[in-house]
Amino acid sequence: MAKNLTKRSEDYSKWYNELVLQADLAENSGVRGCMVIKPYGFSIWEKMQAELDRMFKETGHQNAYFPLFIPKSYFSKEASHVDGFAKECAVVTHYRLKDDGEGGVVVDPDAKLEEELIVRPTSETIIWDTYRKWIQSYRDLPLLINQWANVVRWEMRTRLFLRTTEFLWQEGHTAHATKKEAIEETEQMLDIYADFAERYMAIPVVKGLKTESERFAGALETYCIEALMQDGKALQAGTSHFLGQNFAKAFDVKFTAKDGKQDFVWASSWGVSTRLMGALIMTHSDDNGLVLPPNLAPDQVVIVPIYRSDEQFDLVSKVAKEVMSELRAKGVRVKFDNRDTHKPGWKFNEYELKGVPVRLAIGPRDVENGTLELARRDTLTKETVSRDEVSGIVVALMDEIQKNLYKKAQNHRTENTSEVSTYDEFKEVLKTKGGFIYAHWDGTNETEEKVKNETKATIRCIPLDAKDEDGECMVTGKPSKRKVLFAKAY
Repeated sequence: MAKNLTKRSEDYSKWYNELVLQADLAENSGVRGCMVIKPYGFSIWEKMQAELDRMFKETGHQNAYFPLFIPKSYFSKEASHVDGFAKECAVVTHYRLKDDGEGGVVVDPDAKLEEELIVRPTSETIIWDTYRKWIQSYRDLPLLINQWANVVRWEMRTRLFLRTTEFLWQEGHTAHATKKEAIEETEQMLDIYADFAERYMAIPVVKGLKTESERFAGALETYCIEALMQDGKALQAGTSHFLGQNFAKAFDVKFTAKDGKQDFVWASSWGVSTRLMGALIMTHSDDNGLVLPPNLAPDQVVIVPIYRSDEQFDLVSKVAKEVMSELRAKGVRVKFDNRDTHKPGWKFNEYELKGVPVRLAIGPRDVENGTLELARRDTLTKETVSRDEVSGIVVALMDEIQKNLYKKAQNHRTENTSEVSTYDEFKEVLKTKGGFIYAHWDGTNETEEKVKNETKATIRCIPLDAKDEDGECMVTGKPSKRKVLFAKAY
């Protein structure tokens, strides 16, 4: 059985790491900075993947796959892109090992590659080199491609799910005939990410634009969704980039328009990663373990039998299987835990730790009385329910728990959102409360850097729904047209 978790109020970072390990989500691997995603953690990621994949396909996107290795020369073609990723790239220089004569192996010096290969940190370059062959005419557009893949970014400080050297993600790459279409695509994908975060993950998000210094390398605009974690830090939960014609020009991707003229295509790219797992954990979980929204829980309900003899087990199991069949027929994901290797109390603790939304327990007395015990993970409350009504109650609870988790996260964000007008006030709120802070900013990189260096807070985004309101920058007093969102972040 798992040990007691460190309390969030004592050490949030330690609590997070312990929860990831004890809830069987992931663990560190033999490769520094890389993780092993365990079956339970991967099953949650698969639920995310399935829903997002459906949303992508409903908007006309198709999946493809591109190579893990990218020739180094490709990165030289788009200057800001190579600058943005140069320090994070893993480089393959040789293609063979050989026996060292002492029972080990060494890199064969005769097997040096003519051109080094970069292990994909993102795929714009290899994909745009491919699109040059796929796009000739306006009839080939729009080209709407997504890939599910892994990427490598050489991180110095790592934390499971939040920042790892290798991580899983999806990356969409689209090509369009007009600037307007490419911007509409970029905004559409941001809306999909926000919808997924709110409806499936039960996480409220702020949609916005990144500042120039925080844009994706090679993008003209980067849109993002920002979420607030329980410890008052922000987490960037998804990004969508308008790339203009930068990559099309770098890789000479032109198309012949209806009027016979040639032009470079317009582009977007967008992605979310296994970092969403970190967001899910840090938004809803508590000192008892993981709390999962029903829409993403691998098991929405677990049934635990209580018995003292084989005869009682048979009696209880019959009812449990009937309930399981009824719930499955209504689309509920149910697990009947009939293992005889652990006592019911152990199982109760395990499923609480793993965040299963609803637990049903049934013993011989329940069979007699026509009842079951129902426990909710989100409220940690228990009640006795009628056997005849249990399936209807559970189905309704799935929606109720989903909404309750969203409302709880939304209330937390509201309580931890501040507006300030002076830099001193900003620093005080950051020190005593944290959370999201709205303040006027003069729009300069210098002021942005000053705040970052002095407080470790960054401009998370320029909210898309920000009202135009004349004001003064909290740092310089210079004119400002709207407030931006600041926070410390992961």
